[in-house]
Amino acid sequence: MQTFRLVFGRLIDFYELLILAKCILSWIPIRDGILRDVHVAVDRLTEPFVGVFRRLVPGVGGGGVRIDFSPMVAIIVLDLIKRVVLAL
Repeated sequence: MQTFRLVFGRLIDFYELLILAKCILSWIPIRDGILRDVHVAVDRLTEPFVGVFRRLVPGVGGGGVRIDFSPMVAIIVLDLIKRVVLAL
């Protein structure tokens, strides 16, 4: 059981880092190359989960600048899930 808790906690931590990497990569203008491949891979891994919250939490801003809070909400939900599962 202890091994499960360790592995589960680390997987959630890794996924949270992927979401953070997605946010950082969204600020960088990306052309062709390995960075684009990394961006596409991270986006494919995180978008199914973050997209759920993007539909629920509207972006803020206007005039061409929009702030998306869905990654932050996704990380908070992941952390809550991790805490609940590890407390069992």
